[in-house]
Amino acid sequence: MIIKHFTDNDLYKFTMQYGVVSLYPSDIVKYKFTNRGSNKFPKNFAKELRKEIDEMANLKLTDEEYQFMKEKCYYLPQSYLDFLRGFRFDPSEIKINEIDDKIEVEIEGFWYRTILWEVPLMALISELNFKMTGEKVLSKEERIEKADSKMKLYQQLGIKVADFGTRRRYSFENQDTIVNTLNKYSKSTFVGTSNVYLAMKYKTTPIGTHAHEWFMFHAAKYGYKMANKVALENWVKVYRGDLGIALSDTFTTEVFFRDFDTLYAKLFDGVRHDSGSPLEFADKTIKHYEKLRINPLSKTIVFSDGLDPEMVKTIVNYCKGRIGMSFGIGTNFTNDVGVKPLNMVIKLKAVKGCGGKEWTEVVKLSDNPGKHTGDKIAIKLAKDVLDIK
Repeated sequence: MIIKHFTDNDLYKFTMQYGVVSLYPSDIVKYKFTNRGSNKFPKNFAKELRKEIDEMANLKLTDEEYQFMKEKCYYLPQSYLDFLRGFRFDPSEIKINEIDDKIEVEIEGFWYRTILWEVPLMALISELNFKMTGEKVLSKEERIEKADSKMKLYQQLGIKVADFGTRRRYSFENQDTIVNTLNKYSKSTFVGTSNVYLAMKYKTTPIGTHAHEWFMFHAAKYGYKMANKVALENWVKVYRGDLGIALSDTFTTEVFFRDFDTLYAKLFDGVRHDSGSPLEFADKTIKHYEKLRINPLSKTIVFSDGLDPEMVKTIVNYCKGRIGMSFGIGTNFTNDVGVKPLNMVIKLKAVKGCGGKEWTEVVKLSDNPGKHTGDKIAIKLAKDVLDIK
């Protein structure tokens, strides 16, 4: 069994789930797996994946996990944690097809339930793939040495770093090893991990707020022009100022900043960069805060898109003294083992409102056109409505 712990998942899935339970308990959604890198999977991969998914039905929140979340995730009420105690994954929500060396995966069901599948399922696909292909990787000592050398650089740069590597990790064992290595550095350098279970194991901080699906859902519900505003408004309604890093690129950064007015710019602690040029994003963000008469140094950009030491160093040199910075590093921490990581995503595909009969397709329009997701017709409609050239 590859996924052995209920909280072997990213924090933002739980924080969003509480938002969904609170506001949208009756809405039904679909998610779709996209194999961006056209990876060829081993024979019988779908069969083995199904076995692993079925095993996840036995996972449940332990008393230790409950107590940890109660203490560290103070923004989640006890009523929600009690709900989690009774929650069980339902494997029937996932459909898998294998066509030659490709797989198709779709998730469908109530949003408040299916929202927890994405991260562990991606981690499962990645680990199972490497387990079945048996590719040779670096030794544990070599992997620790690489992570250690990166952290020494980040410590010298005087920056805050978090592990964001659950989804495309080489294996759970490797992420465990990496987080253990990072955790030996001071709390002013290593600030935590997105993985709730590993945060508990290593007594560090679980980190995360929301993902693209929060904004994508609101676009289906309220239209593209209202999506950012209503999504931010509802986040504030649920968390009352906690978890204040806003994701900016669901419908491009340009559109986001149209909606990120003085109220939100003052209320949120900062924004997260997840696509496009990080340096251009920094310029746009600083300019936007200055236009609103807000000191950029009082705010933070969380950089989280495909970071490696060289890119981090470039960003720090460019942004130092101009705006606050923090770095969420994923694959370059947890899958830097000598193999090519899988280039894959699982994204929200469509939404069916409470009592509705028709599906509404959703899209993501990142700052990198190659990372757009969704139906071509829906993408064109969204671009037209939002006046994106």
